[in-house]
Amino acid sequence: MGPGLEEFWSALMNGRSGVGPITLFDTEGYSVRIAAEVDNFDLSDQVDRKKLRHLDRFVQFAVAAAKEAIEDADLDIGPVAERVGVIVGSGIGGLRTLEDQHKVLNERGPRRVNPFLLPMRIPDLAAGQISIFFGAKGPNYCPVSACASATHAVGEAFETIRRGVADICISGGAEAPITPLGVAGFAAMKALSTRNDDPERASRPFDAGRDGFIIGEGAGIAILEELGSAQARGARIYAEVVGYGSSADAFHITAPDETGSGAIRSMRMALDQAGLPPEGIDYINAHGTSTEANDRIETMAVKATFGDYARKLRLSSIKSMTGHLLGAAGGVETVATALTLQNSMIPPTINYEDPDPNCDLDYVPNKPVEASVDIAMSNSFGFGGHNATIILKKWQ
Repeated sequence: MGPGLEEFWSALMNGRSGVGPITLFDTEGYSVRIAAEVDNFDLSDQVDRKKLRHLDRFVQFAVAAAKEAIEDADLDIGPVAERVGVIVGSGIGGLRTLEDQHKVLNERGPRRVNPFLLPMRIPDLAAGQISIFFGAKGPNYCPVSACASATHAVGEAFETIRRGVADICISGGAEAPITPLGVAGFAAMKALSTRNDDPERASRPFDAGRDGFIIGEGAGIAILEELGSAQARGARIYAEVVGYGSSADAFHITAPDETGSGAIRSMRMALDQAGLPPEGIDYINAHGTSTEANDRIETMAVKATFGDYARKLRLSSIKSMTGHLLGAAGGVETVATALTLQNSMIPPTINYEDPDPNCDLDYVPNKPVEASVDIAMSNSFGFGGHNATIILKKWQ
């Protein structure tokens, strides 16, 4: 989809799919041979090559996105380092490093295993390395809640600032799960689309022909800042975080609760914290994974939360273009939601061709829509029954 805000937003507005054949490993024998890879990614011009060798791909994504966000915010961390937190989620962490070093163990023995194995592999090192690279000394941790990780990170950053523990938080998510074991594992669960001959049309949230999600990689990072701090330094403000909800299905290790109760409670909690009635939301950036159960149950949960007003709401899934970035999805979608507010343009759900009678809302099919969007909601739901919702408001 491209690095940086301009290219990313342009891709969304043009309905451009980021899905293609997997190039990161040989897919011979795999039932799934497509993914949403980050193309031509190279940090070697920004990070010393020796240091780069000790960063798993997901951490490299996190550092690159954090650098973009810090520069965009014109943020000088040094003078306020102890008041700058880093809360960055990842659902899987350094899977590529784990696989590579397991191969070393089997082929060359335990004495040849890289001593950086664990510091490269554990999910919290995205947050840890961002702190090290940029000198942020405030609260620093990593929510690990599967596909809700990054939205939990943004929500917890919001709460951390509200509690007065930090003035600024670097937050979002990073993931690099396109590895032999990662793809094989999700394929074995029958969770992934097998539309290998038509990759750009494979991710089709809410469409009757959907057959699974597309595994994706990347990072999305936002700078959250206390309002007085942001205004005092003349920061460019994209949006205001006004609500956060978090709940559990307490139902199944992978399947969403058929009643949608966890998703409903997460959305209602965010509405309550924001002091908003359901009619106060103009747009929902849906979780919308392109799996049969998720899209059907999310639709049901939205209708239960918003009542008759759900028919007037627009919701869309950018996963139709980005694929599903698992623990990073909510970070990328926070960015997309903020840009939706700023630009008064709603990104589409592409590949929407055949309506599903169980998915009968306005999913902004195939083309972006110009609309006044003052308040927007973004949902993320993860394996294990983790639900997270944030609400962003256009900055006035």
